[in-house]
Amino acid sequence: MLAIYRLGVYVPTPGIDVNKLKAFFASAGGGQTVFEIINLFSGGALEQFSIFALGIMPYISASIIFQLLTVSIPALKKLQEEGQAGRSKINQWTRYATVVLTLFQGFFIAYGLLNQGFVLSNVSGVSFILTTIITLAAGTCFIMWLGEQITERGVGNGISLLIFAGIVTRIPGGFRDAWINRDAYFGVFGFVMLLGFLFLIIATIIFFERCQRRIPIHYAKRIVGKKMMGGQSHLPLKINMAGVIPPIFASAILVVPSTITTFVTTPWLQGIVGFMMTGWFYNTLYVAAIVFFTYFYTAITFNPQDVADNLQKNGGFIPGIRPGKPTSDYLDNILTRITLGGAAYLSIICVLPTFLIRQFNIPASLAYTFGGTSVLIVVGVAIDTVAQIESHLISRNYDGFLGAKAGRFKGRHA
Repeated sequence: MLAIYRLGVYVPTPGIDVNKLKAFFASAGGGQTVFEIINLFSGGALEQFSIFALGIMPYISASIIFQLLTVSIPALKKLQEEGQAGRSKINQWTRYATVVLTLFQGFFIAYGLLNQGFVLSNVSGVSFILTTIITLAAGTCFIMWLGEQITERGVGNGISLLIFAGIVTRIPGGFRDAWINRDAYFGVFGFVMLLGFLFLIIATIIFFERCQRRIPIHYAKRIVGKKMMGGQSHLPLKINMAGVIPPIFASAILVVPSTITTFVTTPWLQGIVGFMMTGWFYNTLYVAAIVFFTYFYTAITFNPQDVADNLQKNGGFIPGIRPGKPTSDYLDNILTRITLGGAAYLSIICVLPTFLIRQFNIPASLAYTFGGTSVLIVVGVAIDTVAQIESHLISRNYDGFLGAKAGRFKGRHA
């Protein structure tokens, strides 16, 4: 599936002059933050303007919309609580919303490319716009289908793995560009320093992704059959419980206005979006979006009230804290504080490329390949995928033991 996705990145959209578009990105990419982020998440498909040029970002945007609606609309929240059938219905509506967003973005991109002169001379305007809209929509829907197939039939989250694959394929080219331009970064010593800096960033991400606050849990002793049950355990609360979702969601939100206005020639609109998407204002919006989605996604994935109820049902309690609502408030207070640390860690990592570009004059393509969101996504997805592989291996080993010879364990006196 990943190989099919990478092949599709090099299939160009019909009617586009790829050489002119590459020259445009080469001249604008060094100073355009949004171009690099879109190109990063699409695995280079945007600069090729392939059939996968929009990437998976419309699907992520639609997912954000429905997650926000699920929290705010009681009917959707009730539907989600119905189990697998309700979640499948919401997923179906998310797919429909993805198609609508893709058609919307595809129209503006096609119209802008036509006005900017990136279309081949023998292609008419109307046919190019219609063909581009349909092609980009079909490409995004195909990527969405690939991601769902990987999630259902493979190992790991399919959407995250597709983004992971797009970023990883740019790393060898990043090393090549860094070596070719090593004289601009203090020669061979600068290249070695860049490798050391990359190693430090990876180690920092692994450290924070593994950090957790362990809440002690005591269970009342009780007799089950002929055994005495109970004892001590702990409830692990990760500092970054949201994972790589907040940077991806934040990038998806900020990409929407730039996608619409990038190729539109209206001066006042260009000025507003240009101010929003570059410099300190963009970084402020980016950090604010990361902090918001960190708290939002953590609240979705971890409900202190449900945890407190489960502890009370199973006879567990936190020492010094009464069961029920006091336990829920205690967990919520701890989670709020450690999530702030996780949001700060994500924000610092994600704005790192801007610091590299401004302070060390490193090209934007190189900075976004070796720093910030790209490394965070690669390391985070790798950790989650390895954890799922380990769980599958453990299940397989247990199945092997249980399925030996007779296919089940026999009693001692059998």
